[in-house]
Amino acid sequence: MKKFFEENVLLHSATAEKFYAHIKDLPIVDYHSHLPDGEIAADKKFATLTELWLGKDHYKWRAMRLCGIPEKYITGDASDEEKFSAFAAAMPKLCGNPLYYWAHFELKMLFGIEEPLNEKTAPKIYRAANEKLKSLSVRTLLRRFNVEYIATTDDPVSSLEHHGRYGDLKLCPTFRPDRALKLDGTYLAQLAEACGREISSLSDWKEALEERLRYFVSKGCTIADISVEEIPESDVSEAEAEAIFACGGERTAEQSRRFFSYGMQFLGGLFGKYRIVWQLHIGAYRNINSAAFVSLGADAGYDVMHGAIDTDQLAAFLNKLYTSGNLPKMILYTLNANAVPALCTVASCFPDVRIGAAWWFNDTLKGIRDHLETLAEYSVLGTSLGMLTDSRSFSSYCRFDFFRRILCDFVAEKTDAGEYDAESAEELLHDICYRNPKTFMDL
Repeated sequence: MKKFFEENVLLHSATAEKFYAHIKDLPIVDYHSHLPDGEIAADKKFATLTELWLGKDHYKWRAMRLCGIPEKYITGDASDEEKFSAFAAAMPKLCGNPLYYWAHFELKMLFGIEEPLNEKTAPKIYRAANEKLKSLSVRTLLRRFNVEYIATTDDPVSSLEHHGRYGDLKLCPTFRPDRALKLDGTYLAQLAEACGREISSLSDWKEALEERLRYFVSKGCTIADISVEEIPESDVSEAEAEAIFACGGERTAEQSRRFFSYGMQFLGGLFGKYRIVWQLHIGAYRNINSAAFVSLGADAGYDVMHGAIDTDQLAAFLNKLYTSGNLPKMILYTLNANAVPALCTVASCFPDVRIGAAWWFNDTLKGIRDHLETLAEYSVLGTSLGMLTDSRSFSSYCRFDFFRRILCDFVAEKTDAGEYDAESAEELLHDICYRNPKTFMDL
């Protein structure tokens, strides 16, 4: 029996260990995160491990709820130590869950703690980690993980005052205009204030978004991101969009859906004009527990995957952008892994459209392996853009190490079976983990 979380955990051959040694220390390029830029600028310190681990991590909240832990110990008014103890008590139940891997990687990589976390070890681990946190800060953590680039997720009205260089770290914004597509009156007022102009027509709306995108570009932005529950349609004219905009707050649900589709067409052209890479996240069905949404708000662990993804409609939408000369570089993600093969075939029909990493519920041990296999068989593994955090937690960079171990083991299996050229493997791994994202996103 192997030692608990030994150095070569998840690496099942000497070849995998060799490959991992080649790429494990590569800098991290995190091109999609939800990290708070203000905390990076302030070089925030954390008082407790609970604050670092549990304060914003809906992955952990969801697991704790699945284990029957009362909300008091998740997002409620329990003390930090009580919340940590509750999470620790759940850990032995999480065999095979990515949280079990991530938590123990974090304990080892950040605090030098190599024993299993459970109800018995919780007090000792909590004290030891809190003591080490006294000498750690946000930027110390980022240096520890060798993070070179972070793209945060930012609304068009954001001030972006904290973006820039922090030593070897480059912090850049991502243009996330989801709220602008809903034509909410309160938000339009915020957008108008950010631009210093009135927004009373479709033309005003378009000019405001372009003005804000130019500002983002001046702050180092090369990436945009939009999350959609439904695939946009490809047949909405500007005249129809103008008529819908003029309805003000009297729009029907159908009109709102049609305007969203027009807005997506417009933004595609805008992103192409400014050489922006468009990340499109598809299939998150959000806030399905309405009572929890009222109580806790969004991003609290009550989002799920849609049961089906309309890849036919996506193909039509991409074709509309391409034939009109408005298709930018794109990265497609789906929360429903069943759609990945179809997405691969759709992406292959258009230039500079890639499939993103195994997203959200799929960044598990099996989910990542299945994703790699699908990319290899239906797309081209060597053009993959590697991993990202998609996280609000500064300790989550262990997910890159998790991914790199799985990737090395996957490629080693092909190599040891005589199915792949050993001399090509190290270049392939280096490309996936570092060169590809830097090149594709012009970083």
